[in-house]
Amino acid sequence: MAEINVTPFVDVMLVLLIIFMVTAPLLTAGVPLDLPDSRANALPTEQQQVTVSMTGDGMLFIDESAVAYDEFPAALAAMQRGPDGEPPIVTLRADKALDYGRVMGVMGELNRAGFNSISLVTNAAGSPGPATTTNGSEAGEAVSGGSAGEP
Repeated sequence: MAEINVTPFVDVMLVLLIIFMVTAPLLTAGVPLDLPDSRANALPTEQQQVTVSMTGDGMLFIDESAVAYDEFPAALAAMQRGPDGEPPIVTLRADKALDYGRVMGVMGELNRAGFNSISLVTNAAGSPGPATTTNGSEAGEAVSGGSAGEP
């Protein structure tokens, strides 16, 4: 009885494994949103970051975890601070169909929780479709929002 030669199969599987290991860190999974456009330059990211996303239907996410609006302050209080005790930089991604008041309400909660460095994410000028990234490398672009308490 003839044996099946598994060496080519193992070779192909190892190549696929290497491809996935190399490409997986490059993918930025996120909540798909339709972001507003901006011509501002992207901000550098040296400090720990947390992404807060608001979908067009009002759902709220911290990174990729869904959070109810009434549980948002408790979730912010439970967030870990950096090694120097500084809160992480918050990147706020909000669908452009949302009411301005809802976005300001979330920014107010962030400010009350001590997160004073908030960046707003927009589409880079001329980029098509909804953005799914939170850095300036593709369609998403972080724009400095300053302190949440500033006008």
